Amino acid sequence: VQDACLWLAGLPLLPGREYSIASTADDGAVELVVRLVHDASGRAGLGSGWLSLHAPIGASIVARVHRNPGFHRVSGVPMVLIGNGTGIAGLRSLLREAAHAGDHGHWLLFGERQRAHDFLFAEEIEAWQAQGHLARVDLAFSRDDDGGYVQDRLQAAAGTLRDWMQRGAVIHVCGSLQGMAEGVDQVLRTALGDDVVETLLENGRYRRDVY
Repeated sequence: VQDACLWLAGLPLLPGREYSIASTADDGAVELVVRLVHDASGRAGLGSGWLSLHAPIGASIVARVHRNPGFHRVSGVPMVLIGNGTGIAGLRSLLREAAHAGDHGHWLLFGERQRAHDFLFAEEIEAWQAQGHLARVDLAFSRDDDGGYVQDRLQAAAGTLRDWMQRGAVIHVCGSLQGMAEGVDQVLRTALGDDVVETLLENGRYRRDVY
């Protein structure tokens, strides 16, 4: 037993896994959206595999909450919320906070694979739209008949985007860095211009939580 303890003590610590939080402080619980990933051999990822397959329900786990002030909601201004996949977590937390504050008139653009299986928090999003917290919702499901990606929906609404930015909107992007976030950034630069995008970044009106 002692040898085993010494052996374990000598192993390097695994790096922490970070996940965007899908809830707010007022919810009283931390909610995550975790996608189970596998490597080329089919083995589940260490973090997502343990959380999805092995973590005992109701058990305590060791975790830390990191503040991300660069992605906080700016009260009193409309938000353009753009994301894909598990990125809905960060966007949902912003929308829940806005809904709790009675804030209305935001715009959500969200992309996933199939509407039937991957439209996370669909009922909540539809309720926010009915209540006016969301003024507009654009969805892209890449494997459905209409196909496309979230950046395609943003490009198609470039004129509306310019109108929202003139009204002082803040852009929040959450999700995949490769593909989605890069594509969204290119659409923003085409629609608004490089100088405008750089100014938005400097002024905190273009916020990203991408990975």
